[in-house]
Amino acid sequence: VRWDSDHVVIMDDALIRMMRSLVRDDLLSKTNIGLDFFDATINRIAGWVIGARATQKAVLMGMLAPIDTLKTMEIDGDLTKRLAITEELKSYPFGAVWDEFCARQNVPVGTDWLADVDQYEKDVLLKR
Repeated sequence: VRWDSDHVVIMDDALIRMMRSLVRDDLLSKTNIGLDFFDATINRIAGWVIGARATQKAVLMGMLAPIDTLKTMEIDGDLTKRLAITEELKSYPFGAVWDEFCARQNVPVGTDWLADVDQYEKDVLLKR
């Protein structure tokens, strides 16, 4: 995924579709995902964290989808069930899974990471 300058990677429909495609087509192990941005109006570290977390969340959404089931429905021509399940996926509680993943990785849940960015800004960035 590459955005022009003055943008931060966010979890929008385009990112979700791209990451789901990588998961669906089993391309994650063959793909390098680079996050590059510049937005002088926000903290650069925060921009990087926002982009990285958005990308990870989009990958997680793809991983939580029942890909094999959806592929079987496609092959069998059961497009009604495929559509119904695809629509249901939109309301699956991936956020709870994301929060648990963060907790197990010992990284801040939700926006708790902002406190770390603020502290880094005070301890390091402002002293430059």
